[in-house]
Amino acid sequence: MNIMLKRCHRALLFIIFSFIFSSAGAQKFALVDMEYILKNIPAYERANEQLNQVSKKWQAEVEAIQIEAQTLYKNYQNEVVFLSQEQKKTRQDAIVKKEQEAAELKKKYFGPQGELFKKRTALMTPIQEEVYSAVRDIADMRGYQLVLDRASDQGIIFGSPKIDISNEVLSKLGYSN
Repeated sequence: MNIMLKRCHRALLFIIFSFIFSSAGAQKFALVDMEYILKNIPAYERANEQLNQVSKKWQAEVEAIQIEAQTLYKNYQNEVVFLSQEQKKTRQDAIVKKEQEAAELKKKYFGPQGELFKKRTALMTPIQEEVYSAVRDIADMRGYQLVLDRASDQGIIFGSPKIDISNEVLSKLGYSN
């Protein structure tokens, strides 16, 4: 099923690109490799490293609380036969509270609007905007109507190096290639 979807996706992309290219006439196109460009920007690599460091730190905090919850649960299991109903309830509540604490911390750090998302946005957006601005400037200067990212689109089977402007983008940004 998955292979069939990929084939349909590729066929659809082929039809769309065929239509674009056949009706385009004298329109100009270019390719960029965003992955290549970003890997050659030191600030992007530093930002990625910073995100990895903070992510590991936060993951360790979450895991420490999860281990505390597991320890409470194991101790509870070992001692449950000796506990009164009130003690059982107290221990169960403590376990649940610790598990909730871990879940809340995980959500705070790694949730859809969590701290990691915010930090990634703060660090990466300025770099990405600078790259997009350089691509847009080059496209305007050279008259490109369409610039495709060869790194993110599986529909591009071949792109001539003659229309790849990745090194030109890096040069515009002040990075040697």
